[in-house]
Amino acid sequence: MSKIVIVYHSGYGHTKKAAEAVLAGMLEAGAQAQLIAVGELDDAGWAELDAADAIVFGAPTYMGGPSADFKKFADASSKPWFGQKWRDKIAAGFTNSATMNGDKFSTIQYMVTLAMQHSMIWAGVGMMPSNTKAATRNDLNYVGGFTGLLTQSPADATPDEAPPPGDLETAKLFGARIAAVTARWTAGR
Repeated sequence: MSKIVIVYHSGYGHTKKAAEAVLAGMLEAGAQAQLIAVGELDDAGWAELDAADAIVFGAPTYMGGPSADFKKFADASSKPWFGQKWRDKIAAGFTNSATMNGDKFSTIQYMVTLAMQHSMIWAGVGMMPSNTKAATRNDLNYVGGFTGLLTQSPADATPDEAPPPGDLETAKLFGARIAAVTARWTAGR
C-alpha cells in the first residue's frame, strides 16, 4: 500500500478543505494517506515525509505566490534536500485563492521547482478542463489546472461555503489520481 503525505498550509480554512478532499480521494483509492499542517510539523512529521512514497504540497496563493508559512516549510526542507531523502518520490501540488486566476500558477510553479530540487517525480492533475459554453461552475476542473490542482474560494466566503462542490470533487479525483500514480510508481521499484 502506498504511503502519501499531504503537507499544507491553510490561512483561513479553504485550503484545508481542499486538502481534506484530496485526502478523501486518496483513501477511497486505497492509499495510506495523511494530512500534516506545516504549523504542526515536528520531528515525527519530518520522519513521515521522509518515509512517504509521495508528498503532495498544498498552500493558498497570496500576492501571487505560496503563503509565507508554506515558504517557511519549503526553506526548512533544505535538511532532507541535502541528503536527497525525497529523491524519486512522487510529488504533486494544489492551491486555492479568492479569484479564478489570482496568479495560482506561480504557486504551482514554485511547488514544481521545490519538487525538482528534491529530485522528485511530478504528477499533474490528469484531467481535461470544463471549457465549453455549456460548462457550469460546479463542473470538474472548471478552474482549468493541469500542472496542479486549482481551487477557488471567494474572499467573503467561509470554509463552509467554499471551495465549491465542483472544485472539491475535482480535488477528490486528483487525490485518487495521485494514489494511482504512486501505486504504479512504487510497484515498479
